[in-house]
Amino acid sequence: MISFELSDEQKMVRDTVAGFAGNEVRPAARASDETGVIPFELLSKAWDLGLVRGCLPENVGGYGDPRIAVTGAIVAEELAYGDLSFAVHALAPRLLAFPVLEMGTEEQQHRCLSPLAGDQFVAATAALMEPYFDFDPVEMRTTVLRSGGDYVITGVKCCVPLAMESETLLTYVSASTKDGLSPVEAFLVPRNAEGVRISEREKHMGLKAVATYEVLFEHCRVTSENRLGGERGINFARLLSESRVAMSAMAVGVARAAFEYARDYAKERKAFGVPIATKQAIAFMLADMAIEIDAMRLLTWEAASWLDKGLDALKESSQARNYAASAALTVADNAVQVLGGHGYIREHPVEMWLRNARLFGVIEGVAIV
Repeated sequence: MISFELSDEQKMVRDTVAGFAGNEVRPAARASDETGVIPFELLSKAWDLGLVRGCLPENVGGYGDPRIAVTGAIVAEELAYGDLSFAVHALAPRLLAFPVLEMGTEEQQHRCLSPLAGDQFVAATAALMEPYFDFDPVEMRTTVLRSGGDYVITGVKCCVPLAMESETLLTYVSASTKDGLSPVEAFLVPRNAEGVRISEREKHMGLKAVATYEVLFEHCRVTSENRLGGERGINFARLLSESRVAMSAMAVGVARAAFEYARDYAKERKAFGVPIATKQAIAFMLADMAIEIDAMRLLTWEAASWLDKGLDALKESSQARNYAASAALTVADNAVQVLGGHGYIREHPVEMWLRNARLFGVIEGVAIV
């Protein structure tokens, strides 16, 4: 029998992050969306929760807590429930930390993880997405070639969170087996390396409070020490699965926020003397939204549980991500409909959640569990 009963520690993590997201992140979400700036004091408070350094080993200054994908999914959902932009920004250091922790050499771990184990928020990121309508993470157009003992990276990445603030960009590239490489490799590219050019901040329909950038690699040369995993390389399928689980969990958080707001509004808003929640059309719509959210979460946790067992979760994570991308958009759109004309104005946050929900169907690689 499959059971997703949370441990006492997971319940404590959920309650702690949920309290922070609801009491502090949510009230700041609208201002962040309007200004494009996330308050640093909020990032500092999130950092103090140990959401990144908690899983880092003690020998680099972390807490040494076990890294559990289901717990990571819970954290991602709760933070996105507060605000998706904040969740992506606050958890961006995981994009570098967790792949290095899981697959990096001992030297890479010490070099990259030690700065992330301090008391202050440190920006870190990864570059996966590319600006092409037919982007496929297993057939990227950003490539790497061997050149003597070094590697040369050429291509363009987009939607790279915190690229301008990060010292290192974990960059995923297509490689040739003729060079003795795997089809997909990852390299730790210094932001100030020759051949790296970062564009102006991108402007998006949603996720407006997170600074994302297009990054151009013009024959960027890096040494062999910067190949993640050294000679053994990486297990890209696993990293992609971990990313898709995180994205699915965030989709659950956004959908849940939209549903709960619409539900509470429908209970208070009256038409012809009775709450609109008692109208069959509204009640059925809310019921369908609740069902979708539970289904999204179950698929996400199932994929996460496969990761925790060390199994190949590429199919499960892809199913979760595809379902969540569609369902989150449907739930957010229905929330706008429940509010009627009020759903379309900025006085209510459902229009922001609808814009943010559109993200999940078009962007990969901005989160990881």
